[in-house]
Amino acid sequence: MNWKILAVGKPALPWARQGIDDYLGRCARYAKVEVEYLKDGPRPQVEERFLKHSEGSRRIVLDERGERLTTGAWHAAVDRWELAGTKRVSLLIGGADGHSEALRAGADAVWSLSALTLQHELALVVLLEQLYRVYSIKRGEPYHR
Repeated sequence: MNWKILAVGKPALPWARQGIDDYLGRCARYAKVEVEYLKDGPRPQVEERFLKHSEGSRRIVLDERGERLTTGAWHAAVDRWELAGTKRVSLLIGGADGHSEALRAGADAVWSLSALTLQHELALVVLLEQLYRVYSIKRGEPYHR
């Protein structure tokens, strides 16, 4: 399965860039994972870019109001999608203005990484770590104990 993570704005914090690169490298052993940074701007324009760049894929909006899943539930979802023949999943990380109700309603799912509001660079690192964790579980590797 191919993963496309769409995030508003490029990471400026060195530790975040390092974490993103580290987990992208780890994930590459299991699946194609691509991060695309979208230019920030007014929310309608940003959401138009989200829709354009995630066209033809299963869309998961990441939002603090979304469903809070355990790692096991993420793992189960990935298994279901793979069995159903899903080719690509797009994960959408919004900017400071978040996501509109319309974008959330039009997504295939709305998930939350935390009950806390996360700065988008931190959210990206957490997201990639969880994706890596899911694939390490699928492979029976000891990363997730």
